[in-house]
Amino acid sequence: MNLLVVKSSVFGQGGQSSGLAETFCQQWKARYPDADVVERDVVANPIPHLDGERIGALFSDPETRSSEQQSVVDFADDLLEELTRADAIVLAVPMYNFSIPSQLKAWMDHLARAGVSFKYTENGPVGLLKDKPIYVLAARGGVYQSSGQDYQAPLLKQFFGLLGFESLRFVYAEGLNLGEESKASALNDATQHIANLVAAFELGDA
Repeated sequence: MNLLVVKSSVFGQGGQSSGLAETFCQQWKARYPDADVVERDVVANPIPHLDGERIGALFSDPETRSSEQQSVVDFADDLLEELTRADAIVLAVPMYNFSIPSQLKAWMDHLARAGVSFKYTENGPVGLLKDKPIYVLAARGGVYQSSGQDYQAPLLKQFFGLLGFESLRFVYAEGLNLGEESKASALNDATQHIANLVAAFELGDA
């Protein structure tokens, strides 16, 4: 069972979302010792943000595309292949200023390509990618899930729904900056939730 893990903490391995991702990987490997786990850290190895030249390259005509434009297309194709090759995907997502890290957004922007990962129809856009479980490990300093200020979850649901992914599972670790007791409780609950999700995947209910 191949797993793609995407990390986006500016604190690297010291980030709480990165720690949750490591917990997920450990439990995944325990159940699937032969699994191929691919890790992409979009902060340590940043993906360029979109600009006019990159967008122009991604929409360029293959017949007239320059070598520089082809390089951009190849890069985006590789990211998409990495995504589609995985049986499941883990997104380690810290909350920065109520939203996702810009580095993660840059990765997402290279995946959403009309005619490649989704298409426009008379009834609206339709995803072209096969659905698979996406586990979102959401680490937050405060408590946002039930406050009406969680802009991460709707964004991620809408974006991945555009590509054809409907099976998003959210693991929340909130209140991490509200004292040691709150932090310990949140991480313990998140760890148990991860264990349940990994077990459910094995049973085919993930």
